[in-house]
Amino acid sequence: MNTVGSRRRAVLEQMEQGSIMVLYSGEAIPQSMDACCPFEANHHFYYLTGLRRENMALVLSKSASEDRTMLFIEEPVPSMERWTGRRVTKEEATAISGIDDVRYIDSLQGAISRMIDRERVDAAYFDCYRYAMTDPDSCNMRKAREFAGAYPAITLKNAHTMLAAMRMVKDESEIACLREAIALTDKGLRRVLATLVPGQMEYQAQAEFEYAIRMNGAEGPAFETIAGSGLNGCMLHYNTNHCRMEAGSLLLLDLGARVKGYNADITRTYPVSGTYSPRQKAVYDVVLRANQAVAAAARPGLTLRQLNEVCKQTLAEGLMALGKIDSPEQIGTYYMHGVSHHLGLDTHDVSAHDETPLAPGMVITNEPGLYIDEEQIGIRIEDDLLITADGCEVLSQALPRTTEEIEALMAR
Repeated sequence: MNTVGSRRRAVLEQMEQGSIMVLYSGEAIPQSMDACCPFEANHHFYYLTGLRRENMALVLSKSASEDRTMLFIEEPVPSMERWTGRRVTKEEATAISGIDDVRYIDSLQGAISRMIDRERVDAAYFDCYRYAMTDPDSCNMRKAREFAGAYPAITLKNAHTMLAAMRMVKDESEIACLREAIALTDKGLRRVLATLVPGQMEYQAQAEFEYAIRMNGAEGPAFETIAGSGLNGCMLHYNTNHCRMEAGSLLLLDLGARVKGYNADITRTYPVSGTYSPRQKAVYDVVLRANQAVAAAARPGLTLRQLNEVCKQTLAEGLMALGKIDSPEQIGTYYMHGVSHHLGLDTHDVSAHDETPLAPGMVITNEPGLYIDEEQIGIRIEDDLLITADGCEVLSQALPRTTEEIEALMAR
């Protein structure tokens, strides 16, 4: 059984007896006239099938008689493929997913109806994840509503809860993708270091990074590249990248490469002129100490909240020594985000809840930062950590992070 097949087996073992799970890959969203937005397959669907095309569905059934797995794909239409590109064939879908029972999507509704008519189905799992109440319905949420309206006696359950818990712990194939994504990110950052000079635009640093990762095999950036210089580096999710980088300023780069759907998430802060000022270096070293303290503390059993307390304590001690704050309680003036989140198919990857203890196989970020608007100093140092049996491995250890390393590379 291939990797995605093992994941499906684990899902079936957790499903209630007399239940089905229906996951849709999603639909292309129109952008304008005859163009659509770039398509991103539902990540739970991809996790369980290895397929990333639109208009597909996975059905898992757990009945008293047997467990069944069915995959539904678009039927190839040669006359349309000339315009829109090839569709996946049944044979290709089977080879990628390991699912033998592959049908066309037009037969999905009938297949579900027959399944419910012939077998006892008390519950149905759909991906009902919603980040905020005001979010528009996803394709999976719309389908869940339609199903609930058609079968009100069948209990609707959220597949996201189960799948998020599974996705928190990465298997060897996932970790390999993350390692490759981080290695490509390293190459991209080294290109930025080699080309960075005062007077460039922020988007030019972004272009150097994204050119390098694509030329070396990445699918593209993991998320919109953040390239904030000067005061822009104090904005946590600044990504307009339209300002000129002035001599003596800092450039905060929060970015990553994507490989087979898996994302690196790295932040480095570089001196535009090639050297840090004494003040910039002093603040940088406080952030670096926090980064190192979190990496030293990360281990199974701790929560992200506890790691954030380690970070806050270290940052507060450093800022008090620099005379920026008088007490640890004032750290929120210059540090206002958490130090970590899970990493995987989503850059801010799914998790069961914030208080879930860390476990071997989880991959998290380590991103302390200080943002001093009045001095135009924004510094964040972010690495990616793999939780191991007795601590963690810094997957991005090879990326230069000290001021001495960065200045030496820029001097070349």
